[in-house]
Amino acid sequence: MAKTLKRTAAFAALARALTSGSRGGPSLGARLAAIPRMIRATARGEYDGGLRLALMAAATAYVASPIDFAPELLLAVFGLADDALMVTWLAGSVLAETERYLLWEARRDSVIPGHVVP
Repeated sequence: MAKTLKRTAAFAALARALTSGSRGGPSLGARLAAIPRMIRATARGEYDGGLRLALMAAATAYVASPIDFAPELLLAVFGLADDALMVTWLAGSVLAETERYLLWEARRDSVIPGHVVP
């Protein structure tokens, strides 16, 4: 029962994140367009999303990997369950991280560079 509640809560959070554009939050298109900027800012050392981006890249590689195809053939439904779990985690992570990045980007753009004078 507890696992079902957690799974339901995860899907509800994912649905809220996907529809947040209609409620004033970033739209799905804005989030997807932010991914290349987020990667560039992380590569330059401006944004602290390096570990999270590495985990998302690893999850993408795991799902797309041909090595993962063998367990799916042998274990059928159980072999696909790990992919479903990984894709759900990946979707939630991308949505959460792009929202975090867009907030960081908005704050960064609103700050005027200079020195603090005591």
